Amino acid sequence: MSESNTLEILKSALLLEIRGKAFYKKAAENTEKQVVKDFFEKMAEDEVSHVEILSEQYRAYKQNGKFTPRALDGSQEKVAAAVLTPELKESIAAAGFESAAISAAMGMEERAIALYSKRSEEADDPEEKALYEWLAEWETEHLEYLARIDKEVTETIWHDNSFWPF
Repeated sequence: MSESNTLEILKSALLLEIRGKAFYKKAAENTEKQVVKDFFEKMAEDEVSHVEILSEQYRAYKQNGKFTPRALDGSQEKVAAAVLTPELKESIAAAGFESAAISAAMGMEERAIALYSKRSEEADDPEEKALYEWLAEWETEHLEYLARIDKEVTETIWHDNSFWPF
């Protein structure tokens, strides 16, 4: 792949992460429940981490024409389990804005997964491939726990409104 295309993909990835961070920060600011605020702030922190990593790789690629080897961990899985509490799910179910924010966040995560998965398949550089695979896995984890929250919120709303089709 050409250098300019690789840099454009990195810029697109950075933009996705910057927008994600801004979205989660704004969602945290607009909620009253501390547990929900903590959840959105944690999501924003993850996006900040991704911005830092992608920025580092952008600079390295622009200077040297290759990606920098980097230790990539899976620490997000432990955090997700700790964050997804019954209190969080109940707080989101009780509020319309937070529920809508979860739905919008799912769309952002899906776009990030698509970009990172496609790029990991196309990459020839093993470090680039590893970076995008790692990011796709991380965003998939985000999407999975957002989807779990969305499903439970939907079921709660249906139950509370006796909206079962059977």
